[in-house]
Amino acid sequence: MDHNTRIDFIYLSEQDMIRAGVTDMAACVDTMEEVFHLLHIGDYRMAGPNNDSHGAMIMFPQESPFPTMPKPTADRRMMAMPAYLGGSFCTSGVKWYGSNIANKEKGLPRSILMFTLTDPDTAAPLAYMSANLLSAYRTGAVPGVGARHLARKDSRVIGLLGPGVMGRTSVAAFMAVCPQIDTLKVKGRSGENLSVFLNWIEEHYPQITNVEVVDSVEAVVRDSDIVTYCASGEVGDPSQYPLVKREWVKPGAFLAMPAPCNFDEGMEASDVRKVLDDTGLYEAWYEEVPKPAHNCIPLVGVKFMDMIHAGTLKAEDLEDLGAIVSGDSPGRQSDDEIIMMSVGGMPVEDVAWATVVYRRAVEEGIGVRLNLWDEPVLR
Repeated sequence: MDHNTRIDFIYLSEQDMIRAGVTDMAACVDTMEEVFHLLHIGDYRMAGPNNDSHGAMIMFPQESPFPTMPKPTADRRMMAMPAYLGGSFCTSGVKWYGSNIANKEKGLPRSILMFTLTDPDTAAPLAYMSANLLSAYRTGAVPGVGARHLARKDSRVIGLLGPGVMGRTSVAAFMAVCPQIDTLKVKGRSGENLSVFLNWIEEHYPQITNVEVVDSVEAVVRDSDIVTYCASGEVGDPSQYPLVKREWVKPGAFLAMPAPCNFDEGMEASDVRKVLDDTGLYEAWYEEVPKPAHNCIPLVGVKFMDMIHAGTLKAEDLEDLGAIVSGDSPGRQSDDEIIMMSVGGMPVEDVAWATVVYRRAVEEGIGVRLNLWDEPVLR
């Protein structure tokens, strides 16, 4: 029996990805909403024994006898993030995540990411693509999914800590789902980052008529309808993570936290709803790292896991975004309830958005076609 053994795939540069729609935030939010439904019903697989692992990371020692070995500098990551996703996607893939905060000194982004999309049956490559924008937009879209279901519909004020890439994409997602937003309070570290961000807001969101640069985390939170912390920083000591105090938080506020964050006892109270983007992800993380886990992974959802194991929070008090999206748990129930959502990021999100962008690229003839082989030498 003759087989067609030829395998071709497409390479998509960052500019190809833009032409194929990777920056279409409204479509990305809709795509992520579908992902959370599939997570809820179980039509997916990630790595690890519970199929929910964030990925596998290479760890570097503080001291090494090998002078060429990379040092464990701030935000140093070399990580493979594989996943399969069913539903309308039925694709698999892996993101290679390389990150080093010292990249900025070379004029490079902190992270340099690539994604390989594969056929889930044969494992043949479908596409090899630049993934910085892919990753940034799928990350920002998740707070947007949360805001669609959990923020007040009349939300007008965003409070943002960290006007970097994640801050930009989170704001883009909030704008896609909360059209009445007209005010933004922002705190950043460097004048350059702030300047780039403010120019971006002016260009893309003229409906935000009131932009206020504030000088404290408290000012970010106070009177904001939607709060998000998107600032990167040193991990290890939760007392140094940006804090949320209950007394700062407006009744009815929605807090979406995809970056380091800590919170006070007032935010631990049972009347603050606590939502995870995917419960299994945090359970996997908790098993994988030393305790307390929040010292290793600075997300509020990981602190929730520490609280469960310390007996100060019940597991049933945590809610899952997939259940909310699927209608099996309630969205916002009152105008005054405070809701805090942890955003961890998962490789299934990369698979989903990569699949949408890849299919659009194929339809429109975008990218460079590459050949793996006509016939494999070994089989």
